Amino acid sequence: MRDKIKDLFNKVDQYIIESKEQAEQFRLMFLSRKGELSNLFNDFKNVAAEDKKEIGLLINQLKDKIQQRYDDAKNNIDNTSTVNTNAEDYTRPGFPFETGTSHPLTIIRQKIISTFENIGFTVASGPEVEDDWHNFSALNFPENHPARDMQDTFFIDEKFALRTHTSSVQIRLMENNKPPFRALMPGRVYRNEAISARAHCFFHQVEGLYIDKNVSFADMKQTLLYFSKEIFGEQTKIRLRPSYFPFTEPSAEMDVSCFICHSKGCSVCKHSGWVEILGCGMVDPAVLQNCNIDPEVYSGFAFGMGIERIAMLKYRVNDLRLFSENDIRFLKQFNAANE
Repeated sequence: MRDKIKDLFNKVDQYIIESKEQAEQFRLMFLSRKGELSNLFNDFKNVAAEDKKEIGLLINQLKDKIQQRYDDAKNNIDNTSTVNTNAEDYTRPGFPFETGTSHPLTIIRQKIISTFENIGFTVASGPEVEDDWHNFSALNFPENHPARDMQDTFFIDEKFALRTHTSSVQIRLMENNKPPFRALMPGRVYRNEAISARAHCFFHQVEGLYIDKNVSFADMKQTLLYFSKEIFGEQTKIRLRPSYFPFTEPSAEMDVSCFICHSKGCSVCKHSGWVEILGCGMVDPAVLQNCNIDPEVYSGFAFGMGIERIAMLKYRVNDLRLFSENDIRFLKQFNAANE
């Protein structure tokens, strides 16, 4: 028994372990249920009583040695694998790193914001879940007023709904600040519409508001002319057509001269030479009163446009759904040159 244990000590010392496979073979040979160590414990019951203490001590020493040898070898192999995995191989050829691109809506949004920031506008934001007061009533939409039917709304409950426009941010701004102020309100809005190439249940708006003493319709016209020239080119002209919005009076729709055909007539402008891009008007005195602003002292104008609408015209995209489907083939077209 002593000679067998001595031979196993030598065998453990001489065993070569340089890989995970060899480490597993070592474990099976010495530590498994049918391994050498297990056989020694089975033979131990046949050892004479006077030798059990000595033999038992030797077997335990052998067990500790086997276990230590296995643990050390396994750790060395794991550490070597980690070093090799993490090490840089400077002889390998380089791989090109693909860079992302800005989303077309982000490009247009930032262009619109920077254009108005150049003339003193700041950016304001508000919640996408709004109460009736900020989304409708304060904006001159009385209960049961037909104008509420202009927008199909996602109602959460009797008091709250997903905002149908960022005009609600205008109300919050006027409630919590004293004039004068001029601000932009970019953000996502929601309307209960069937999804198609021309409509979606959510889209993005940028609205603007300017309140001060002696603000006139002419101020609004010059501001929007400046914006149009910055976005569509210096040669751009605008025209204002009478319209109706509950929160502005007078109200107008604004068209820009077609920047694709230069007003000669094409499919984009429907051969009219003009393209509609936004709605605008002077803030209704009733809206100012709802926000505790004296309409006898202050006046102002507001405007709103769809970012998707501008992007579709700017990049000649014919399907609104492309902006939200994240098709990489579509998005890859908008690189730094577009910005």
